[in-house]
Amino acid sequence: MINRIIYRVLREWKEEINRKPLLIRGARQVGKSYIVEEFGKTEFSNYITLNFERNPEYKDIFTSLNPIEIIEKISLFTGKSVVKGKTLIFLDEIQECAQSIIALRYFYEEMPEQHIIGAGSLLEFALKTKGFKMPVGRIQYLYMHPLSFSEFIVAFGEKALNEYISKFENLSKIPESLHIKLIELVRKYFVIGGMPAVVNEYIGSRNIIKCQKIQRSIIDTYTDDFGKYSSKSKFQYLQNVFYASASMIGQKFVYSKVDKHLKSRELKEALELLETAGIITRIKRSNGAGIPMEANVKSNYFKILFLDVGLLHNISGIQGESLIRADLASIFKGAIAEQFTGQELLVSQDFYKKPVLYYWTREAKNSNAEIDYLMEYSGEIIPIEVKSGNAGRMKSMIMFMDQFDSRMGLKISQSGLSETKNITSVPFYGVNAFFNK
Repeated sequence: MINRIIYRVLREWKEEINRKPLLIRGARQVGKSYIVEEFGKTEFSNYITLNFERNPEYKDIFTSLNPIEIIEKISLFTGKSVVKGKTLIFLDEIQECAQSIIALRYFYEEMPEQHIIGAGSLLEFALKTKGFKMPVGRIQYLYMHPLSFSEFIVAFGEKALNEYISKFENLSKIPESLHIKLIELVRKYFVIGGMPAVVNEYIGSRNIIKCQKIQRSIIDTYTDDFGKYSSKSKFQYLQNVFYASASMIGQKFVYSKVDKHLKSRELKEALELLETAGIITRIKRSNGAGIPMEANVKSNYFKILFLDVGLLHNISGIQGESLIRADLASIFKGAIAEQFTGQELLVSQDFYKKPVLYYWTREAKNSNAEIDYLMEYSGEIIPIEVKSGNAGRMKSMIMFMDQFDSRMGLKISQSGLSETKNITSVPFYGVNAFFNK
C-alpha cells in the first residue's frame, strides 16, 4: 500500500461527531477508489462497495431516497449486513447514479451515524448536469491529487528522510551528500510523477520504459474519455487543447497557440471541460493588491498547470532530458520546475477546499515582470519564484515586494536553504516544509 496523507484525513473524518457524507473529487487514476478500499477494509469491521459502472443494477437501490429503505436494499443486493458505526458504504463511479448523490443529503439529515463515501472518475460532470440539484451544505468534499513529492519518497522507503525534511528547521542542517541524494529523488519524480500506477510500477521493476508505457496508457484513457463528456464535433477541440496545453506550461495561455484556425470560443469550452475533468488547473492572474486574491483576478489572463509532472514529461516527449540535465530548473524552458512547484503548492492546501493557484505579472513598456506563483500564508501574500538560472528573474520578486510592501518572498531552486534579507530560498524538496513550518 502506498501511504497517502489523505488517509489520515479520512480517519479524522471517521471520528467526527458532526460528520457529513463524503464526496472525493479528483481526476481519473489519482487513487480515489484504492484509498477508500484500503480505508474501508482497515478501519471498519464491514466494508461494502457499490460500483455503479460495473453493476448498473445497483441504481435500483436508490429509487427511494429514504435511508432506511436504501440500507435494506443494499443488504438484499450484496448479502451483507449494514451496522451503523461499523460499516463503510462506498459508492464508486457515483456519477453513473445521480440519484445516489441526492440521497446523501438524507443520510446526513436522518442517518448521520452511517459512514458513507462517494467517488467517481467523471463526478464533476454529474455535478454540472443541467437540472441536477446538489445537496449543498449536507455533503463534505475532499480533493485528491497525484502523489506529492513527500508521498513519493515515502513510497520508496524513505520515511525517515521525509520526516526529517518535513521540518523546516532541519533544511539548514542537511549535508551536501544528502542534498545531492534529495535532488536526485526530485529528478526521479520529475520523470515518474505521482500517478499511483506509475509509481507502483517503478517500485516493483525500476524500469522507466515500463513506467512510460503506463503513462502513455493513462494519457490515452483521458483522450478516450473525451467522448463521454463532449459531442463528436467537439472531440477535436478537446484533443487540440489537451496536447497544446502541455507546451504552454509556465506561459500565459493563448488560444491562438492551440490552433490559429479554430475559434477561441470553441477552444475556451474545451479548456473548461478539461479543467472540470481535473486534467488541468487554471492559474489565475491576480493584481496582488490584497486578500482575497480572487477579488483581484483578471479572468482573461491565466496560465495552466497539468495534472502530473510525469504525464507532462511523457506527453511533451522530453523524458530523457531530466535524466541528463544538471540544472533541473532549465528543463523544458523551466516548465517542468514550475509544474513541480505548482503541484506541491496544490497539495499544501486544505484537502476540504478546492485548491487555487495565482500568479502576478506587470506588463509595461520596457518593464515586464512576472511572479510564478502567489500564495496566501498567515494572512499575507507571498510571492514565489522558481529559479530558472536567469539572474534577472529576481528583479520581478524585488519589484513586487517593493510595490506591495511584502515582508517575505520565496525562491525555489535546486540549491540548499538560504536567506537573504526577506527572501527565503528553499530547495525543491523543501516546499512542503516551508508551508508547514
